[in-house]
Amino acid sequence: MKLNVKHTTDYRYSEALRYAIQTMWLTPQTGPSQTVHFWSLGAPEKLFPQNDAYGNSMHSYTFVAQPGIDVRWSVVNAAGQVDTLGVPEFVDGPDMPHPSFFLRPTTLAAPAPGLADFGRRFVETAQTGSGRVGQLLALSQAVAEAVHYRKNSTSVSTTALQAFEAGAGVCQDQAHVMVAVCRSLGIPARYVSGYFYAANEPDLASHAWVDVCLDVANRRWVSIDITHSCLIDQRHVRLAMGTDYDACPPIKGVRQGGGEESMTVSISIAPV
Repeated sequence: MKLNVKHTTDYRYSEALRYAIQTMWLTPQTGPSQTVHFWSLGAPEKLFPQNDAYGNSMHSYTFVAQPGIDVRWSVVNAAGQVDTLGVPEFVDGPDMPHPSFFLRPTTLAAPAPGLADFGRRFVETAQTGSGRVGQLLALSQAVAEAVHYRKNSTSVSTTALQAFEAGAGVCQDQAHVMVAVCRSLGIPARYVSGYFYAANEPDLASHAWVDVCLDVANRRWVSIDITHSCLIDQRHVRLAMGTDYDACPPIKGVRQGGGEESMTVSISIAPV
């Protein structure tokens, strides 16, 4: 499926902005599950591209206010066309971090005894291959049922355990819980950010899912959408991945000045 994606982030400030630096993980890359035909990224200042430790494409820019110019508004635009292939299983290249790296606890997706107990009901840790995929899908459905999708019920700082205990969250929280459960069972797992096309689910246009390692020795992974309890398919556009949300947010930055900030995000996804 060929998808046109447009993503705009609009910032407004109550006072003049003096300084800002922002880093963006908003550029998808061609890989096993997709082919990027073209992509553009626009920001208030010159963008400097690089790849992070996870192989993601990232861009940064710095804004410094000029004397006598009162800046209270900025926009970041991302747009392009991606051919989604619906391939959920893939092998990491040798330049990627070893799967065992994704066992390490992180603030947002830390292992916990209660999460391990929950996961053992669905996953046999000795299982591998196709049998492991079926068990992970059963686990993903259980996570989605345990952490009901509820808009505005959490924040970007909500941990997996907090969302699990509250029984509610958004796709980010469901992904964090799945990652934390897998890590609690000794299974490498990582967080994935991206886009999701569904005409009747506009709130999920900005989406999150997980990669779970099926074979550590051969670096083989499978991508699972926890919110929909399915393997990723042609509705998914992959942006970036990391240990948790903090490792690959759409935009991260710091600023001086500006006073109160308001942010409006608009994402449109349509088939070609």
